[in-house]
Amino acid sequence: MIPAPHLKIKIQIHCGDEIAMGPGKADLLEAIVHHGSISAAARAMGMSYRRAWLLVDTMNRCWSAPLVHTRPGRSPDGGAQLTAMGKQVLLHYRALQDDIDRASHGPDHTALAQCLLASPKPSQKDG
Repeated sequence: MIPAPHLKIKIQIHCGDEIAMGPGKADLLEAIVHHGSISAAARAMGMSYRRAWLLVDTMNRCWSAPLVHTRPGRSPDGGAQLTAMGKQVLLHYRALQDDIDRASHGPDHTALAQCLLASPKPSQKDG
């Protein structure tokens, strides 16, 4: 059975050549809130600590203030937490996602979905 065509609209916020925020980075921020550290968040998401750290580093460099504050894991108050800016960015990003999701159920979305194939043709010449 061939799956029905699916339109996926995702929001990426760019800072120069870097992606300052996107769905995966927002998920990582939520995992940091839930787990209290970058390493635990990475494990929960099935990614390496290095990858998670690089994503956090990019986010911290792209906004007017860092989104994640870290302390060495061996200290009594070690781990990671979202800063006030991080909480605000995450809140606004999720709200924007909700707005886009609501808008994506309109007539334009339906019209595009009706024209979209379930999978690409093997060749442009195939009718």
